[in-house]
Amino acid sequence: MTSPVQTRGFDSRDPSAIHHFLARTYDTDLRMRGGDDGYRLVHQRVDAGPFALATTAQTAYLDIEVGTIDGLVICRTRTARVDRTCDGMAHRLAPGDVFLATTPDLPHTVRWHPGEVEICVLDLAVLAQVATAAPSRRPGQIRFTDLGPATAALARQWRNTTSYVGDVVLNNPIASAQPLVIGNAARMLAASALTVFPNTAVTDPTIEDRRDASTVTLRRAIAFMDEHADRDITAADIADAAAVSLRAVQLAFRRHLDTTPMAYLRRVRLDRAHHDLLRADPRWDTVSAIASRWGFVSHSRFTARYHASYGVPPRETLNA
Repeated sequence: MTSPVQTRGFDSRDPSAIHHFLARTYDTDLRMRGGDDGYRLVHQRVDAGPFALATTAQTAYLDIEVGTIDGLVICRTRTARVDRTCDGMAHRLAPGDVFLATTPDLPHTVRWHPGEVEICVLDLAVLAQVATAAPSRRPGQIRFTDLGPATAALARQWRNTTSYVGDVVLNNPIASAQPLVIGNAARMLAASALTVFPNTAVTDPTIEDRRDASTVTLRRAIAFMDEHADRDITAADIADAAAVSLRAVQLAFRRHLDTTPMAYLRRVRLDRAHHDLLRADPRWDTVSAIASRWGFVSHSRFTARYHASYGVPPRETLNA
């Protein structure tokens, strides 16, 4: 299977080449000023389709005017200072700070001082998947009301999430080749972004949601999961299949099974992994490959979850 993850590197001292690379990579219009005769930019980017993670470092200050970007750009300064102006408001970011470069519909300017910055670009469609309220009652475009994290603790949550995705998902060739793994990672990043940065996406359950949280909804949702567990389905897909809102399907699972739709889906996939282990040949198959096929990235977490459910470690099932 061809991995959906592509790693790209760029290293240049040519201002024209740097301008072209940044404009093409982030699909935006931009103007650049600054840099001295020895200026150098090094950019390492891992592109996973619905999201990308990059680190970029440069050796002198750079002023950049950036047009609108079709995605949510979340940054963390590692060693650089960044002065960012967006919508008439200026902010100075220090090493370690987490921030939105801009809202998706606004241009911004940055003065990037020497040092390194970590960048995550998240497809807006993934945010919509996580935040969708209902097929017939969709909210308007998600609007972020602040470019900084709500709290310092939430900033740490973002750093931990990106570290997990980068280290455990993207650096694992077996896992990164699995669409289920990449889809789960994208939604993990989206859910974290919606938690960390204040926004308009959160909606409360309506009277209709509470009415629709029935056993009929539950049966429809479970039937859809059973049929499509091998696909990269989302909670919004499950709600659409059940013909109710996302809040309603969440309430149905909580009310009748004391769980969430995605937790139930993980249980279905764990059961499928169990059956694959029973049928597998230990000469050719591995626990990691089977776990990744069903969307489980962390070997230790999969082993612990499997042992808790089936009473033996997965390797024992494979070797039986």
